[in-house]
Amino acid sequence: MGRILITGSADGLGALAAKALVAQGHSVVLHGRNETRAREAWDKVPEAEAVVTGDLGSMDETKRLAENINALGQFDAVIQNAGLYHAPAKDLFTVNTLAPYILTCLIQKPQRLIYLSSDMHTGGRSKLESFKSEPGRLTYSDTKLHVLMLCKAVARHWKDANVNAVNPGWVPTKMGGSAAPDSLEAGYETQVWLAASPDEKARVSGRYFYQKKESRYNHHADDQQLQEQFMSLCQEITGVEFPA
Repeated sequence: MGRILITGSADGLGALAAKALVAQGHSVVLHGRNETRAREAWDKVPEAEAVVTGDLGSMDETKRLAENINALGQFDAVIQNAGLYHAPAKDLFTVNTLAPYILTCLIQKPQRLIYLSSDMHTGGRSKLESFKSEPGRLTYSDTKLHVLMLCKAVARHWKDANVNAVNPGWVPTKMGGSAAPDSLEAGYETQVWLAASPDEKARVSGRYFYQKKESRYNHHADDQQLQEQFMSLCQEITGVEFPA
């Protein structure tokens, strides 16, 4: 059985994935942005090993969070589930784009790393020129393209890890709304599968999945020059170097 960390696991898909993994016998560490959310995470998944706190809207807190995670020891898999949807552009950039980069760089390398993107990334643009001067121009779709670019770059550099991204679909969570048409169960099954399954189809890297199948995506994410520019800008803004 594996040891798995899930960010943003106080509710929604993160909590559901945690419950599923615990039911399979895995040791799961939860995450909430503050003490209140941490207690909510514990309440939903009381069988979890531990819960860590840290507001991903603060780069300093995100760095401290990584330190606290590392103090717990090595993880077999990390699911970067946390994200914002309805929020100011600067917050979207910090939580959806920069926080996954920081955590990827600072947490001890797991065997499996899963990023939550979105089908909306297909309408996004990288807008790298806005990172330092006009982050307020960035949209949710842009940040979810950044997540896929990060996934592709990390997979290319870390040949000894399985690094993939997931489109959970438009599911009826607090973020997705009650009218969302996709299956809630299918919304978390893919990241659970990628984090823990012995299935050879789950032991790949640099792929983008929807409901356990590789899916269409914005191929700007494959541009290696764009990936390297993205990583360089993230390093400059955060002060955190990617351990290639």
